[in-house]
Amino acid sequence: MKNRYLVRSTKKRQNRVSVVLITIVLILLIIIVSVGRNNLKKKQAEYDARKASLSEQIESEEVRKEELDEYEKYTKTKKFAEETAKEKLGLVSENEIVFKEE
Repeated sequence: MKNRYLVRSTKKRQNRVSVVLITIVLILLIIIVSVGRNNLKKKQAEYDARKASLSEQIESEEVRKEELDEYEKYTKTKKFAEETAKEKLGLVSENEIVFKEE
């Protein structure tokens, strides 16, 4: 009888130790997963902010591109050529009168 009792008590202790170890392992896994989840949430927030910033930059660059396209069209006009010649080269049209200071 003593032998049976010793075997049962030894098995109960082993079972308790096993349950405690499994519980500790599960708690550690839960902690690790929670920490990883929080890190992923922080990264996701950073990426969302970066995405918003980049979207704003894309919009501003698209507006700038439209302005540059309009300017390119303007530079191909006769009016632009005349204005540039007047400003940079000091040229005048045939029908203009130039007054100079003495």
